[in-house]
Amino acid sequence: MSSTALSARVRRTQRRRGASAFVLDVALRIEPGFTILFGPSGAGKSTLLDCIAGLARPDQGRIAAGDLLLFDSETRTNLPPQQRQLAYVFQTLALFPHLTVEENAGYGLAHLPEGQRRARVREILESFRVAGLAAHKPGEISGGERQRVALARSLVTSPRVLLLDEPLSALDAAVKAEILADLRTWNAQRRLPILYVTHNREEVDVLGERMIVLEQGRVMAEGTPREVLEAPRRKSLAQAAGFENFLAATVLDLREADGVMRVRLEGTAVEFEVPLAHAAPGDRVQLAIRAGDILLATQRPAGLSARNVLPGRIVALEERGALVRVQVDCGARFLVHVTPGAVRSLRLAVDLPVWVVVKTHSCHLLAE
Repeated sequence: MSSTALSARVRRTQRRRGASAFVLDVALRIEPGFTILFGPSGAGKSTLLDCIAGLARPDQGRIAAGDLLLFDSETRTNLPPQQRQLAYVFQTLALFPHLTVEENAGYGLAHLPEGQRRARVREILESFRVAGLAAHKPGEISGGERQRVALARSLVTSPRVLLLDEPLSALDAAVKAEILADLRTWNAQRRLPILYVTHNREEVDVLGERMIVLEQGRVMAEGTPREVLEAPRRKSLAQAAGFENFLAATVLDLREADGVMRVRLEGTAVEFEVPLAHAAPGDRVQLAIRAGDILLATQRPAGLSARNVLPGRIVALEERGALVRVQVDCGARFLVHVTPGAVRSLRLAVDLPVWVVVKTHSCHLLAE
C-alpha cells in the first residue's frame, strides 16, 4: 500500500512528580520518505510517536495518515492503535521467543489464507535478508538479525506509516549501516512516510531526507539535515551537530558595509569578527565553532582572507585515532582538530606558541 503524507497537530500536557508540567505542542507534516526526528532526551520525541500510534492521547489536535483520520479532538475521533494502520518499531524488539522467525514475521497476517500469508512473509524476509533463518527462533540469531525480523514483522502488514524509535541504537556501525541500506531500498518504491527518532549523527547523514528538531516539546528547526545542522541556532543542536567550541561574547560594533560585526569574548580582551546579525553594541551573543574549522600556524600568517588570527599557546594534545585534539589558550580556550601528520610536520607540542586562524563564517551565532 502506498501512502500519502502523515499530518499531526498535537498538544499534550504531562504532569511530572516534583517538576513543572511538560507540554508537547507541535504541528508537522511528514511526507513520504525518511524524516528524522532529532533532539535531546526529554524533548518529546517518543511522546509524539506515542500520540501518533494511539498509545497516548493528546489533549487536543488532529492526526491523519493520508485520508485516514486517526485522532480529532473536535469530532472526538480516536482510533485504537490496531486500527491505525501504522507500524511502530521500538528499541526493545519484543519478538515472541517461542515462535520461529517465519511465525514472528507473519503474526499480523492471521486473517489471510495460509498460501497468501506464506508468500507475503517469504517476500519480506527476503527483502531484509533473513529468509534463510525462517525456521530459527529469536534466541538462535544475532541482534542485527533480530532487528531485521522486527522490521519485517512491522512492514509485512503494509502499513500507511512507519514509526521508528531508536531501533538500531544497540547495534554496531557496520550492522546498522547494512540494515539502514536495506530499509532505504525497501522503501524506494513504496515511499511510506517514515518518522525515525535517533540521537545518532551518522544515521541522520545516511537516512535523512528531511529533519525535524524538537526541544522542550516544540519544533525548533526543520529542513534538510544539511540546512538544519550546518547552521544550528541553539546550543543543544549545535552540540548534536558536532560543534565543540562555545564562546560567550559582547557586541562591540556593527560593520554593515562589510557584513560583519566585532565582538569581545567574555572575560578576555580577545576581539573577534563574526557574521552580521540583528544585534546592537553591548548585546551578549553566543558563538559556536567546529574544531575542524579552525587552522593552526606556527608562524604568524599573512595575506589570508580569514579575519580572525589570534596568538596563543598549546596547553594540551590528545590523540584520538585519526585526529588529534589540540587545546590552545589565546586568552580564550579553543579546541582544534588536526591530523597526526600535521602534529609531526608542525612539531606541535605543549607550550609551543601558535596562531589560531578562524574564518568569519565559521562562527555561528546561537539563539540565547
